[in-house]
Amino acid sequence: MQALCALITGLNRLLFMAAAAIIFAVVPMLLYEVAARYAFDAPTVWAMEASTLVFGPHFMLAGPYLLHLRGHVAVDIFSEKAQGPMRRVLDVFACLVIALFAGVFAVVSWPLAVNAYALGETSFSAWNPPVWWLKFTVPFAFAMLCLQALAEAVTELRSPAEEGTRP
Repeated sequence: MQALCALITGLNRLLFMAAAAIIFAVVPMLLYEVAARYAFDAPTVWAMEASTLVFGPHFMLAGPYLLHLRGHVAVDIFSEKAQGPMRRVLDVFACLVIALFAGVFAVVSWPLAVNAYALGETSFSAWNPPVWWLKFTVPFAFAMLCLQALAEAVTELRSPAEEGTRP
């Protein structure tokens, strides 16, 4: 079980690093657009939309590993004051709620992505790129978030009783 949790976390770490690298594509696109628009009075039809399309996967793919890093905003009014077994119960409960939420979103968003593929969905803009492939990022990212939340719950349950995995 520990190896499976490590595999899930490792895969999410790779996705996190890939998502972080995506920003290196967004910044040049926007710089090019600004230079073309203001320096040469020749705005592009694609740069703003392309950067927006690339930015979606940027934050969606980073979310699961961010859960592992405990980088999400948390409302920990109760768990902050809890000690020992009660804190562990609250942490596992929170992970299970996240897993349920992410699992439902993965299941609900899958048919939407498949439908977008079947229709060959585009953005309907002047540039009009295909966007169906981006729609698959949503169920994939939520599935990975669900798996990471379950891995965090298992890790919390398997850690020594007096420690837990929380700082």
